Amino acid sequence: MKAKGYMGKILRIDLSTRKIETEQLSDEVALKFIGGSGLGAKILYEETDKETDPLGSENPLIFAVGPVNGTKAFNSDRFDVVSKSPLTGVFAESNCGGYWGGKFKRCGYDVMVVKGRAESPVYINIDDNGVEIRDAACYWGRDTFEATEAFKNDLGNNVRAAVIGQAGESLVKYANIISDGKHGRATGRCGLGAVMGSKKLKAIVVNGTKKVGIDNEDGMTAIMKRLGPLMKDDPEALRIGGTTVGLDFNESIGNHPVRNWYQGNWKEGAKKITGMTMVEKRLVKRYHCGQCVINCGRVVKASGGPFDGQEIAGPEYETMSLLGSNCLVDDLDAVIKTNELCNRYGLDTISTGNCIGFAMEAFERGYITKNDADGLELSWGNAQAVIELVKMIGKRKAVGKLLGEGVRRAANELGGFAPEFALEVKGLEPPAHDPRAHFSVGLGLATSNRGACHLAAFTHDFEASGTSIGDLGSPPLTKRFITDGRAENVFRMQHLMSMLDSLTFCKFILFGNGLAVQPCIDYLNCITGWDFDPKEFFKTGERLFNLKRLYNNRLGISRKDDTLPQRMLYHKKEGTTNELPPLNLMLNEYYKLRGWDEFGIPTEEKLKELGLEEYIQGKRM
Repeated sequence: MKAKGYMGKILRIDLSTRKIETEQLSDEVALKFIGGSGLGAKILYEETDKETDPLGSENPLIFAVGPVNGTKAFNSDRFDVVSKSPLTGVFAESNCGGYWGGKFKRCGYDVMVVKGRAESPVYINIDDNGVEIRDAACYWGRDTFEATEAFKNDLGNNVRAAVIGQAGESLVKYANIISDGKHGRATGRCGLGAVMGSKKLKAIVVNGTKKVGIDNEDGMTAIMKRLGPLMKDDPEALRIGGTTVGLDFNESIGNHPVRNWYQGNWKEGAKKITGMTMVEKRLVKRYHCGQCVINCGRVVKASGGPFDGQEIAGPEYETMSLLGSNCLVDDLDAVIKTNELCNRYGLDTISTGNCIGFAMEAFERGYITKNDADGLELSWGNAQAVIELVKMIGKRKAVGKLLGEGVRRAANELGGFAPEFALEVKGLEPPAHDPRAHFSVGLGLATSNRGACHLAAFTHDFEASGTSIGDLGSPPLTKRFITDGRAENVFRMQHLMSMLDSLTFCKFILFGNGLAVQPCIDYLNCITGWDFDPKEFFKTGERLFNLKRLYNNRLGISRKDDTLPQRMLYHKKEGTTNELPPLNLMLNEYYKLRGWDEFGIPTEEKLKELGLEEYIQGKRM
């Protein structure tokens, strides 16, 4: 008997043989690995090895939801995609909002594993009636907005599509997957769109209506009633200003990338592209993901110049920062347009902004010339050059072909001292949060399993505000530039985030549930009928985090890789923080808390404690 909250099925599709089959998801596996990225990590570990080519037919592309998906729980309509990254060569996961996750689950599945490579472009269609592999020749070559609209026109307005654009088709190493078209969301990080493109898979279209079972309906109703006012009122700033609402504040405390992470202050520029400026001058309306009442998404209208009158999705904080301030671009309309182009091509805006900032510095230092860039002057603040570079990357044209490989490969190709100003962790370009402003962010970026990721620990908002999650179990982060409590807080937060990505919840639920973990546990128990307490909840998150680490250990990842870019470790940002993160000191304490050895490898004792005995043999392969 399957646990409530689960459909109890894993869908397996081989595009090479066009074989479609299902297998049962056992209650034991669900209880141990939950769903989302946790269940995806289990499948990836067991079905790949260190020789697996990320763009090869044998690399699985895993779409997974969790027990809260398809229910009425707040902020729950999400899904996770897991694979081996073509950008980093290590563990890849990316979590996405919109409406696709709930529609997929209501088709009757918890997980979909796609392997193989089609001979010609295809898409997968899944609904209540079954699963089909269909020809996608007429959709191939279209951008994500055009393709999504075409699927809706051809299959009905109720379908939801997870689509790649030209960047995924041409195997840009940080191509993403866009859900829900022009007002949609992205599985942005790690190049999962390139994995999809390597399989000649244009889209996965879903339209399920099956009911998801809930063990305790009255309990769910009580939780929703209790949290409703909090979800409506507490995230008010996020609702009003979107994720960019704090951009100018982040600039003021040094938690912001400026000029390829080199420059300190950029006060006047930050004011021009901050969230409230966008609200006051460009906002048309707000929108939300499934089961969300926060409404942090926004539709904006560009004004003046070549973009006048265009209504498009507004940039998120990471996008505004990395395609704006990181390139010294303070033209709000240009950043809005650049964001639209990235979404159309299917490009991770974080990696794209880092790659363009790197290219501008390389141009300044003579590593890239105008001839390399088709005559473009890649000078700081040149908004038109940023727009044209996005097009070049999306089409893999001229210098865009090099930049589409990511900063690590691009720097190695350019040679000389270029790697000194190429910012990445484990091959993944950093989000717009600076370890020189928050010591906890430095430890989180260095130890994240997918590379530089602010969401694997998600400490920055709490360290910046001095608030804390009351029942997290570790001390609050009251001061930014001390090491006391940092390792423990990151350790605990990584377990919490692993659980949210496996359930799967939007992390913003924390802002609307009284900054507490217990409501998430209550949801899980009411839906499934399980009896998780905080200890078991966090232990499960620890199990999932360690399994991802084991996957990376098998690929050669160790302490040498748990580091930060040189610029973040040794260059002070004058005028802002004037601080440098003492990473090694924090790492020593962190490894002890984790039960890892001096090389950053989980000990056998720790794996036995977490119920991962079966993975001990392969951990050092």
